[in-house]
Amino acid sequence: MKRLRAERGLSQDALALEAGLDRTFIAHVERLRRNISLDNIEKIAVALDVPVHALLTCD
Repeated sequence: MKRLRAERGLSQDALALEAGLDRTFIAHVERLRRNISLDNIEKIAVALDVPVHALLTCD
């Protein structure tokens, strides 16, 4: 998620605003400090304009 966010030139604040989530939540997810629901994965995928599976795969 962090890589996709950076590739799009988005800050954590901008991604959080676009996804309707809190910036601290985005930060915690990126640092693997927080579990994330499928609903929030979908919100982030939409905000990043990627399919959900792009957030669920490692590369």
